[in-house]
Amino acid sequence: MILGAWLRKLREEMGITRAAAGEQIRGSESKMSRLELGRVGFKKRDVLDLLTVYGVHDPDERKMYEDMVDQCNQPGWWQGYTEVIPSWFSAYVGLEEVASRIQSFELQFVPGLLQTEDYARAVVCNARSGMTEGEIDERVALRVRRQKLLARPDAPRFWCVIDESVLHRPIGGRKVLRGQIDALLELTTMPHITLQVLPYDRSGQAVEGAFSLLRFAEPELPDVAYVEYLTGAHYIERLDELEVYARALDRLAVDAETPEQSRQMLSKVRVQT
Repeated sequence: MILGAWLRKLREEMGITRAAAGEQIRGSESKMSRLELGRVGFKKRDVLDLLTVYGVHDPDERKMYEDMVDQCNQPGWWQGYTEVIPSWFSAYVGLEEVASRIQSFELQFVPGLLQTEDYARAVVCNARSGMTEGEIDERVALRVRRQKLLARPDAPRFWCVIDESVLHRPIGGRKVLRGQIDALLELTTMPHITLQVLPYDRSGQAVEGAFSLLRFAEPELPDVAYVEYLTGAHYIERLDELEVYARALDRLAVDAETPEQSRQMLSKVRVQT
């Protein structure tokens, strides 16, 4: 993704549109968008052609970009799950791995990064009827593996708002839900993880669907909003649209209970479950 961001910066400095740049590499505006977001692999031929169009002729600088292509095309750990991970979600996992801040809103489930293995299995089984046991195991293993990023020394800050209904929806049964709430109480003691609960009476006022917003430490990397649907996902990067999602998150933070009040709600529900 870093290479894509640098290419985007060079293009914008030259005042070249994505469509025009895409024509130079025998592609389209859509292809350029995917390249700049790091959602597809890079070909050295394409990158070198773009560098020429962008006025980068210094041999050492071009070699630096060639080396970046080699690094970017190294498979990530999630490539080992290609049998069960949709192509449109693979890009998100890659972005998640390099994000410095992840903000999320969930209406139905505990966010994937905070799910227990039992809860994740129940979600996968409910959503994907007809899968073999092996496929279910692989999907659960992928979700559990993703969670390792929150245990890294350089873990991203993870802030999420969940609808109150999530705490009362017995995914997998009451025992599984109780175990999930216990896990949330433990996870939210970590300084880089923040959870807020949106009460019933304020639900639906700021936003109508789940989404995530990923931010990156590198200033050249643009924020990305991610909205998933049944057969794919939207990756949103236009500044005017990102601003709408950022404002929605601000509203959610105000409407939801504070982190401490949310922990009290978790404890109360835990006793009742």
